[in-house]
Amino acid sequence: MNIKKLLIIIPLVYTGLCFVRETDLDDIIQPGTKVEKLADGFLFTEGPAADAKGNVYFTDQPNDRIMVWSISGKLSTFMQPCGRSNGLSFDKDGNLWACADQKNELWCITPDKIITIIPSKFQDKPLNGPNDLWNDAEGGVYFTDPFYKRTWWDHDSMPQDCQAVYYLAPDHKTITRVADDLVQPNGIVGTPDGKSLFVADIGGKRTWKYSIYQNGRLGNKKLFCEMGSDGMTIDLMGNIYLTGTGVTIFDKDGVFIGNIPIPESWTANVCFGGDDMKSLFVTASKSLYRIRTKIKGAY
Repeated sequence: MNIKKLLIIIPLVYTGLCFVRETDLDDIIQPGTKVEKLADGFLFTEGPAADAKGNVYFTDQPNDRIMVWSISGKLSTFMQPCGRSNGLSFDKDGNLWACADQKNELWCITPDKIITIIPSKFQDKPLNGPNDLWNDAEGGVYFTDPFYKRTWWDHDSMPQDCQAVYYLAPDHKTITRVADDLVQPNGIVGTPDGKSLFVADIGGKRTWKYSIYQNGRLGNKKLFCEMGSDGMTIDLMGNIYLTGTGVTIFDKDGVFIGNIPIPESWTANVCFGGDDMKSLFVTASKSLYRIRTKIKGAY
């Protein structure tokens, strides 16, 4: 391990502080590059995801809408209402998947806005509240199901017996629980080769790495880093981007690289976008931010 990075990671783990060391971020972000605020006036931004062209979709959940920031720099409303969508992800066919937690459902939305509601129960009970998701190359969907009490629900207890990670099979009919040993799973992302899945346990303040096996099964659970996260993404070098207090970046081996401060009280989620996939988009509280990078995002 690089000694300089070792000295940086100690305060991150033991005091919760993140110190920005520009030299550690030089391979990812151009020195002197500033975080840009692209839009504000939202109630709470979440779930950014880029389509094949690089347009970035994100949610403003309290206002029940999905927004889109185009590659030409224009903001527009894609869908309202949207089932109180939270996390978003695109599949290989260009469909936008949403964790629509108004009724604790998964939605599949075509580019022309045709909605398919996926039957979303496990053991004949409603889910807690699908939060974030990742689409694999086989057509399956991994998603986290923590419990955050919503003002629009008429229940206040957790429907499921734990907060878990699930896999929706490529037939989009069968939901399997694939991880049930986390405190409160939240952010989730897989590697482009489909071999590994990262899950942030925000309640347990750790992020884990799993091997992906046949039929969506997970195994070989390994600690990736001593930090939880709300949302997360990955670049083509395998670096992982976690959120909460700004954006914290770890390399593929879980070694701390640096933190990008964001001027908001909470950074919820992050994705790559833009026509060259070299812009990091950040949903943070009431705003949308962007910072240019040297490395392309994986999604």
